[in-house]
Amino acid sequence: MCLHTFEKMARGLVLTALCGWTLTSAGTAAEPRTASGLPAEGKLDAHLGKAAMELIQVFKGERFPNVVVGVDGMVVATFGSSSVRARLSRDAGTTWSEEIFISKPGFQCGGLTVNEGTGEIVAFVEKHHPPAPLSVFKSADHGKTWKKIEATVKPDSKGNVPSMHMNDHGITLRHGEHKGRIIRPSRWYAGRNAGEKWPEHYTNAVFSDDGGKTWETSDPFPANGTGEATIAELSNGTVYYNSRRHWAEEGADPRRRWTATSTDGGRTWKDLTYCKVLPDGPQNTNYGCMAGLTRLNVKGRDILLYSNCDSVTAERRDVTVWVSFDGAGTWPLKRRVWEGPSAYSSLNAGRPGTASEGWIYLLLEGGKSHRYEDGYLARFNLSWLLEGEKTGDGELPGWLDR
Repeated sequence: MCLHTFEKMARGLVLTALCGWTLTSAGTAAEPRTASGLPAEGKLDAHLGKAAMELIQVFKGERFPNVVVGVDGMVVATFGSSSVRARLSRDAGTTWSEEIFISKPGFQCGGLTVNEGTGEIVAFVEKHHPPAPLSVFKSADHGKTWKKIEATVKPDSKGNVPSMHMNDHGITLRHGEHKGRIIRPSRWYAGRNAGEKWPEHYTNAVFSDDGGKTWETSDPFPANGTGEATIAELSNGTVYYNSRRHWAEEGADPRRRWTATSTDGGRTWKDLTYCKVLPDGPQNTNYGCMAGLTRLNVKGRDILLYSNCDSVTAERRDVTVWVSFDGAGTWPLKRRVWEGPSAYSSLNAGRPGTASEGWIYLLLEGGKSHRYEDGYLARFNLSWLLEGEKTGDGELPGWLDR
């Protein structure tokens, strides 16, 4: 073997180790695989079995949910406002570990992010309600132990270093020039969370190409008054951004979700619009509510799920899941998961080749009063959602009837 050939092979092995993608014999990227060696995306069939839904309490007291699924299929749920704690499930959500403290004390920031290229999970913790000093933690064993790491968050194009609270999970990009990048939503508080400051607030995203040591900050989301956000990557590499908004210029609607897209790996945002179908929390107030968003890990299909309160009163209640089969073009189905007082929620999907495949995970704040004081984990499948209510926004695709 000549030295030149050996060097090319070595470079390919390094790329595979860093990014989690296999290479063809020609050196081009093949089907995305995670650090587990399993495909990042699987078949639709795993999601179309017998309809199933289960709901259990996993946390007591406090607020702020996030849920991710490790590359080995470990379900990792986090919660907390005085300390950040996790519970793990090795068996797809059937049984759960005792609580594991990521940071005590600490304030949950959301944005829990699985690095599919290494298998590591990154967690963000602020000292108190932001703006506040930020700490970054990393788990190299799918959530069982956590270690504080040194990390740098760079300012955005306006010179502002973002806060992290309170967003749904981050993702690893799988397609295009920036595959292997980890990215999560973030926000600029303009000093504090106060009504007179809302016109200066905006969301954005932070992303890292070095495993979480250095985080670049994207350009601002192209609308002010935005807060907690969600993010997903479509099968063509487009990054879809969906944000809460509790202030808008006269004539704009702050009671529905606002969206934008990126074609440069989450650095800039375009195509600002508001989604007339998706509510931003209770619909007689502009204040909005944190939502969940995930794309099912199905190859070639852009099945997106969105969760939020579905209430026409001022009370946060009735967390519901909406389904899109065309990458957020339409949302033809919805199904209520929790009846009664409920608020923030986080969504994620199981991993192909693991016990979690075919399951959808929703961690929500719920309770018997407006305090929604506990954390509940719902796991269900797409078949269960297909028995839901039609919204009138688009039709179900024919390929579901195979």
